[in-house]
Amino acid sequence: MSSSDQPRPECTLHLKPGKDKSLLRRHPWIYANAIDRISGTPQSGETVRVLSSEGRFLAWAAFSPASSIRARAWSFLDTERVDAALIGARVSAAVQRRRGLEVHTSAIRLVFGEADALPGLVVDRYRDQLVVQFLAAGVELWREVILDALKSATGCTAVYERSDAAAREREGLAVREGTLSGETPGLISIIEHDVHYAVDVINGHKTGFYIDQRDSRRLVSEHAAGRRVLNCFCYTGGFTIAARQGGAIEAVSVDSSAEALEMAAQNERLNGFETSSTWMQANVFDALKSLLAEGRQFDLIVLDPPKFAPSVQHLDRAARAYKEINLKALRLLAPGGLLFTYSCSGAVSVDLFQKIVAGAVFDARTDAQMLHRLAAGIDHPMSMTHPEGEYLKGLMLRRM
Repeated sequence: MSSSDQPRPECTLHLKPGKDKSLLRRHPWIYANAIDRISGTPQSGETVRVLSSEGRFLAWAAFSPASSIRARAWSFLDTERVDAALIGARVSAAVQRRRGLEVHTSAIRLVFGEADALPGLVVDRYRDQLVVQFLAAGVELWREVILDALKSATGCTAVYERSDAAAREREGLAVREGTLSGETPGLISIIEHDVHYAVDVINGHKTGFYIDQRDSRRLVSEHAAGRRVLNCFCYTGGFTIAARQGGAIEAVSVDSSAEALEMAAQNERLNGFETSSTWMQANVFDALKSLLAEGRQFDLIVLDPPKFAPSVQHLDRAARAYKEINLKALRLLAPGGLLFTYSCSGAVSVDLFQKIVAGAVFDARTDAQMLHRLAAGIDHPMSMTHPEGEYLKGLMLRRM
C-alpha cells in the first residue's frame, strides 16, 4: 500500500501519566520513555494516534521504532487527516514562504524540518538543483509525495539525495545518496550578495554549502574594509571571500581539509581577485597556538567550528573546546578588532555559549563589547514550540 493510500490510523501510543505536557505545548517530539504502551503494531513512518494516560487526544504522529524520539507529530488536530494532500500542501507552503530570497541569493533552504511542520525533512535549492535529506521515518514514508510536491512547487526537475546524516541512522534508516531525477550534478556556481561560490552537492558538507551563514557572511563583508582577517575552520572559504569582497587587506584561512582549501582557492579565483589569500592546512587549535607564538595580530577573526557537542553527553568537552579557541582568538585580536564566533551544536544553548565566550574574555584579561547576537538566516526559521531548531548561534564582539 502506498503512503497516499493509507487508511485513517488504527495504531495508538498511550503515554505515561504526566508525559503529555510537551505535546499540550505543541512540541512535536515524543520520546520512547514517555510511552506507556502501544496498541497495534505500527510500522516505520506509519501515522499513529497519540493519547494521554487519561485517553485524551494529543496528536497524529509518525512512528519511528528505532529512534529514542519514538514519534514526531504531524498534527495536533483530531479532525486533521495526515494524507498526501496535507503533506503536499505543507511542502508547497514552505517553498512559498521563501519567495523573494532569490533576489539576494541562488542558494536557499526551502524546507527546514519541524519549523515547516515536516519533521526530519531538509531541502536546499542551488539554482535549479534541489538537494534533499530525508532524516526521519515519517518523511521517508512520504518521500514520493514530497518529491512530486517539490518539483511542482519549484519547477525544478533535478533532484539529488544526501540522506547521509547521522540523524538518519538514529532512525534505523539506511544511508541513501544519489541522483533521484535529472542529471548528476557537477560543481554548481551560485551567487550570494554579488559573491560567487562553487558548490559540490555530492561531496560537500551538509548539502554542499553552509547556506545558514548567509547573513553573517554579509555582515563580515560590511566590516572587513582595511582589516587583516583570520578565518578559522574556513571550509570552502565562504567568510574569506566575503571579507575580501568587502575590502580586507589580508586574509589568512585555516582548515584541516586539503580538498576544502582547494575549493576555497577556486572560489577566490572565481571572484577575480588579483592577489591570493593565505590558505593554511592545519588543525585550528595548533594553528592558533602557532600564530600566537609568531606574535601575529588580526583585526577581524571568524571562528565557525564544526559541531563540538553532538549531544548533551559531550557538553563538558565541547565547552572546553569553545573556551580554548575563543581565548586564543581574543589574544590574537588587535584592540578595536572584531570577533565573529559561532556554535552549531544544538546541545549548546544560546545562554551557555555566551557564558563560555564571556569566560574566554575574562581569561584573556581584556574587555569586549557584544555588538550582535547572530543566528541562521530567515530561511532557517525556528518554531516557537520547538526551540531545538535553533542550532546555530553566534556573537559579534569588539575588543576594547
